[in-house]
Amino acid sequence: MSYSFKSHRAESPTSRQESEMAERKLRELVAAGNIGDPVERLRLLCLSRGATGILHLGRILRLMDNHGSRNLSRREFLHGLKEVGLELSEDETKEVFHRFDTNGDGSVNIDEFLLSIRPPLSDSRLTIIDKAFCKMDHTGDGLITMDHLKHFYNVKASPRYQAGEDSEESILLKFLANFEKDTERDGKVTKEEFLNYYSAISASIDNDCYFDLMMRQFYKL
Repeated sequence: MSYSFKSHRAESPTSRQESEMAERKLRELVAAGNIGDPVERLRLLCLSRGATGILHLGRILRLMDNHGSRNLSRREFLHGLKEVGLELSEDETKEVFHRFDTNGDGSVNIDEFLLSIRPPLSDSRLTIIDKAFCKMDHTGDGLITMDHLKHFYNVKASPRYQAGEDSEESILLKFLANFEKDTERDGKVTKEEFLNYYSAISASIDNDCYFDLMMRQFYKL
């Protein structure tokens, strides 16, 4: 099995840490090969793609959800994992599906699955991410628009902007591209997508205070 690292990072104070984290996870993934816990391999696969890896996994799984129930049949679930690039043996296929078919009804809940894949977030980090999202979610319906991100994301906090290495518009467009791809534009960002993105960013930052400061600067909290 071969993997390649493709960077889709937003310009941010964490770009270097994120790149290092992604490359480290890629090395771990290559070292693991086709052995070890398949769920951990999926987590490494996502993180090796940077902050958008788990975000992309969530998108793929939602595309498999033809009925909009947030639950996937075995066929839909395994097809989604294959689409994201995870190769499983027949035994691993059965193991992964049964591990997440928690109530034995023949389906896997997308939200519960993504929660198990996402790197863990401390209470303090969850709180600051929630504050940033809630600041933009005026209606309280768990959705923000791309216009909200444009309005609230503080591009001028980017070191690349401050150093004159990139324009405000360019940095903003790169950041927004993390949440909407050309083929997947709906103009909205869910709280799940926001959490998935920042959970990967969080995985690249060891210091809680630094993560908190970064969120406060970028969302003017």
